[in-house]
Amino acid sequence: MIKFLDLARINSRYADALRGAAARVVDSGWYLHGAATSAFEQEYAAYIGTRHAIGCGNGLDALTLILSAYVELGEMRQGDEIIVPANTYIASILAVSRAGLTPVPVEPDPETLQIDYANIERAITPRTRGVMIVHLYGGCAYTEEVRGLCSAQGLKLIEDNAQAHGCCWQGRHTGSLGDAAAHSFYPGKNLGALGDGGCVTTDDDRLAAMVSRLGNYGSSKKYIFDSKGVNSRLDEIQAAMLSVKLPMLDADNARRRQVARMYMQGINNPKIGFRKLGTDEGEVHHLFTVLCADDGSRDRLQQHLAECGIETLIHYSVPPHRQGAYHEWNKLSFPITERIHRCILSLPISPVMTDEEVAEVIAAVNSFV
Repeated sequence: MIKFLDLARINSRYADALRGAAARVVDSGWYLHGAATSAFEQEYAAYIGTRHAIGCGNGLDALTLILSAYVELGEMRQGDEIIVPANTYIASILAVSRAGLTPVPVEPDPETLQIDYANIERAITPRTRGVMIVHLYGGCAYTEEVRGLCSAQGLKLIEDNAQAHGCCWQGRHTGSLGDAAAHSFYPGKNLGALGDGGCVTTDDDRLAAMVSRLGNYGSSKKYIFDSKGVNSRLDEIQAAMLSVKLPMLDADNARRRQVARMYMQGINNPKIGFRKLGTDEGEVHHLFTVLCADDGSRDRLQQHLAECGIETLIHYSVPPHRQGAYHEWNKLSFPITERIHRCILSLPISPVMTDEEVAEVIAAVNSFV
């Protein structure tokens, strides 16, 4: 079996360093808001290229804390609108709802599958206060046009960088391009912890202070609560794990690019297509997705690959506007998004895949009829 993502194999490369880091935290006797978290926050802020990185519990919390901080600072009000891509993972949309704001889904570009500038522009109303771009699949969703539109309209540009650690735009890392960005360190991410974890990056001093306060029960000083916050903290062991893995991120992403190039050059099946990719630095291939013909081929291809001993996943089988959580949207029509969710399939990709394994996946895809 070629696993979709072999986490044990990925982490075995630095198992001794991970054990050593965990042991240092255990021996320190300090497990939250300590030296390991502070060190990782400084390292990650330097890597991303922002003044601040604030650790938190997970990627959903990171997005929610950004939006809640804007509300607390008076820059957004309950019910204000945030434009989001319709084809994103539901966490992007849940964060808007959790902050008391109104998500407004818009269709993606049918070639790149990233949020479409023209649809953003059409969706702006007097209640719009922000645009959330999601760097889906490890590609860059940022454009100068979107930045210019947000600046001209006085809108906050928020990045969901959960799938794009190390992705760049013109030499700058995603996570430093908007007003604030959310990062997830879920174990399967390009930079993954050994449990849950998240982070907010920003250059905005006021926002950073508010995010830090809200993630600590609303407290900026022990037992003094200035806001109605939550408990969302990056723990010391996960921070230590991430500090071990961060120096390997660029090399891991380079290998992902090699695997993706092999797929692009080797897969030759009339039933299979690809999304339009950006520049090499603008793609870190958290996922390598193919688009199947819209005739039920996706499910048949997945079954065929399983029979060949190749594990695949669907990201994502049901779009947010068809989920029970957003039943009020169930009758809305987003045909591009709906086609993506019917046709998309994610092939195995990781920094530890061998050339032989990649070739085996290519041969199996090409043999599908």
